[in-house]
Amino acid sequence: MSLPPTRAASRRLLLTALGACLLAVPALAYQAADAATTAEGTTDTTADAGLDDPAKKDIAMRLVSSAENSSLDWKEQYDYIEDIGDGRGYTGGIIGFRSGTSDMLALVELYTERVADNPLATCPPALRAVNGTDSHDGLDPDFPDVWREASGTAAVRTAQDDERDRVHFDPAVARAKEDGLGTLGQFVYYDAMVMHGPGTDAVSFGGIRARALLQTASPAEGGDETAFLHAFLDARVWAMEQEEAHSDVSRVETAQRVFLAAGNLDLDLPLNWQVYGDSYSLD
Repeated sequence: MSLPPTRAASRRLLLTALGACLLAVPALAYQAADAATTAEGTTDTTADAGLDDPAKKDIAMRLVSSAENSSLDWKEQYDYIEDIGDGRGYTGGIIGFRSGTSDMLALVELYTERVADNPLATCPPALRAVNGTDSHDGLDPDFPDVWREASGTAAVRTAQDDERDRVHFDPAVARAKEDGLGTLGQFVYYDAMVMHGPGTDAVSFGGIRARALLQTASPAEGGDETAFLHAFLDARVWAMEQEEAHSDVSRVETAQRVFLAAGNLDLDLPLNWQVYGDSYSLD
């Protein structure tokens, strides 16, 4: 990303009724043998519990939070909200729900369906109006404060978790397993889904995956897992570079690519990586 590695830049690089509420290193540059050798008797990575395992899922949340919020403490990000200047309006919460891409609207609607009397209950009309834009019309000046107030409740935190899983985590993990990918590959898909969304155009998750499949077969099709993941990361880097707000590709090249080159297909600890110039580790 061209912006400094502030919390806003970390998002970089995945609209009246309200009144008061208002994506490279070429795959061929890496050898499949990087990760092919395993200890005798070790089971295939896809036989593992994968990213569904609670401990692995927590690792995934921390990795995403390092890129989205410049912090490993993802559980402290429910109340985060700001306009990071990426053309998608407000970005908020644990994975960066956006006012301009309908996912923030879906979250608020879910929360209001569960808790009718809540601080965000009057916001859906304005969120519908700004969907597809970077506008704050009908949201300013009070929306950020209302978001933070609501995010202090267990109900909205549960709603954020549920929407994250429904829209991003569960579909990404399921697709990765269908493609024959282990835990690291499942995370690679999930992180791409968070930043780029689940669409099918060239710079969304579906387009990135399709671009990778043009280069090499997935493990489910008989291809090599490491080679396929390099191809997927190459395709994601290309997608990120199509948009200035996502043009810093360290989220891929000094994090996921590092794990892959080390042969860590199970996403085992310890992990050491960098995002936007900041260093992180998990032991």
